[in-house]
Amino acid sequence: MRRKVIKAFKKNLYNFTKDNELKQYFGMKKLLVASTSTTYGGKYLEYIMNELDNFFDSKEPIIFIPYARPGGITHDKYTEIVKSSFKTIGKEVVGLHKTDNPKKTLTNAKGIFVGGGNTFVLMNKMYELNLLEKLKSAILSGVPYLGTSAGSNLCGLSIGTSNDMPIVYPPSFAALGVLPFNINPHYRDPNPESKHMGETRNTRIKEFHFFNDQPVIGLKEGSYLKVNGDKITLKGKYNATIFEKEKPPYELLAGENLKFQ
Repeated sequence: MRRKVIKAFKKNLYNFTKDNELKQYFGMKKLLVASTSTTYGGKYLEYIMNELDNFFDSKEPIIFIPYARPGGITHDKYTEIVKSSFKTIGKEVVGLHKTDNPKKTLTNAKGIFVGGGNTFVLMNKMYELNLLEKLKSAILSGVPYLGTSAGSNLCGLSIGTSNDMPIVYPPSFAALGVLPFNINPHYRDPNPESKHMGETRNTRIKEFHFFNDQPVIGLKEGSYLKVNGDKITLKGKYNATIFEKEKPPYELLAGENLKFQ
């Protein structure tokens, strides 16, 4: 299916609301793909909590995947942070690392959250435990999925547009492919006043497109994509930047549905 989607991109069949093949591809999916878990001055997931209260509509526990380990913290400590946050809206959380059978847990899950941290560490662990296909199947069946940062990178075709250092080397950069494009979380627009001489995100993504074809969505902190079947809407305060190969980048306005030009 992934080959068909990429082929559709090459033919400029980017209007998700009209293209039947892409409608079939999106199916029952229900995702929130967020740039970050915490915005400046806010608490963990605070900026998106009202959305999450309705998004995870089951009374069953949310299964949290802590393998990205931000700052190298333990899986237990990371899970406690998440539990404390979801407790404010009466939701229970169970860390996948504490379950006896992670594959079975994902198969039976009624809600899934993959947190941020290091995308390569996350990906490596998912391959090590052979969990990617189980996670993908759950998402395609309509299980609500929240990803932040690394957990959002996991949704794209590859993790090749992560901002993280490759401190471990997973067997492949191929991600879940439940979205037919890549994510660049924590995206920042170039600042013409900056005296920093390093590469901008725009430059890095242009380098990515020298070797890769798929579009890239630059998500600013405080923004997220809401996926409901074949409909993708940009939510939050800020616009997103869309990068397509051999085209100038352009903006998707907050509140708009995603349609490639």
